[in-house]
Amino acid sequence: MKALAQPSYLVDAGPLIALFARRDRWHGWARDIFFSITEPLWTGELVVCEVAWNLGQNTAEARELLSFIHRGELGALPILGQHAARLGQLMAKYERMDVCDGSLVVLSEQFPKARIITVDTRDFPVYRRFGREPLPLIMPE
Repeated sequence: MKALAQPSYLVDAGPLIALFARRDRWHGWARDIFFSITEPLWTGELVVCEVAWNLGQNTAEARELLSFIHRGELGALPILGQHAARLGQLMAKYERMDVCDGSLVVLSEQFPKARIITVDTRDFPVYRRFGREPLPLIMPE
């Protein structure tokens, strides 16, 4: 993976699960999105854990995810070391927020030009970064 500049895209768990789980309802949408973007994709390490868990323990799909990261097609950024307090603040504010969603909001605050790719049309439109600013989202219609 090349040195991190300013990410243009942050990826939530749902689209990554859909990309590797070919029977997922969002598989075609995720495939089209990922293959239309030529810039590096980024996510948080917590998101990678959620995706791997959802794909199954030692499955071909989970190994494909790791290969995707190894090839540099997806970078995984650490969150907890420097941003655990901010993540806790966000989770206290949004009752439905889990650590993976919160980690993407934290990353969005760190990289405000980056757009978040998600299939979560219920929660992500509600979340705010910097207390009041809507997140820049790419979602299915």
